[in-house]
Amino acid sequence: MLSLSPEEWTAVALSMRVAAVATAASLPFGIAMAWLLARKNFPGKTLLNAVIYLPLVLPPVVTGYLLLIAFGRRGIFGAWLESIGIVFSFRWTGAALACAVMSFPLLVGAIRLSIEAVDRKLEDAAATLGANRLWTLVTVTLPLALPGIIAGAVLAFARALGEFGATITFVSNIPGETQTISAAIYTLTQVPGGDAQALKLVVIAVAISLLALIMSEWFGRRAGARVHGV
Repeated sequence: MLSLSPEEWTAVALSMRVAAVATAASLPFGIAMAWLLARKNFPGKTLLNAVIYLPLVLPPVVTGYLLLIAFGRRGIFGAWLESIGIVFSFRWTGAALACAVMSFPLLVGAIRLSIEAVDRKLEDAAATLGANRLWTLVTVTLPLALPGIIAGAVLAFARALGEFGATITFVSNIPGETQTISAAIYTLTQVPGGDAQALKLVVIAVAISLLALIMSEWFGRRAGARVHGV
């Protein structure tokens, strides 16, 4: 059994909490964006697609800095949000926001592929039977794409779990509040003799991420088999 200090177990628990909240909060938006990109053609679609995938190619520190400008206490939206009691900067909620932004492209990408694999003839058949677009989406498209949606959510969770650069830039590294597994590992590597404890956290992070990736692959295969009737 891994021997970790209470602070390190807190970092593990906080990472799980942040990743779960980030995934759950971004899932509805991910489904909406994936459906829009998979089923609609409109001016600016290429630009929207590029903006969604931008966090994958931007340095995470840049993303974190942009979040600080937008959602910091004196940020573009942060000051107004603070006035209604919503604070992101230097809070675990801010860590969840940063993780959601960084994992969003993976979530959208997986769900979009799953929706694109759904036969449009099935959607057309539902429409001929009187179903509107929303009802067709809820009763036909999303159920068929469900394994892919779950796969995307699990993949996003794994990405959120390992987020570091944007998180530490936006919400810093506060033990018990914003110190996730990645931040705790970084802190331990800066302390003489902390390598052994850091290695234990690395093992935990690898185990959780590996399990998430295996689950994502399994659900992805289920999605393909379900759509193609295998």
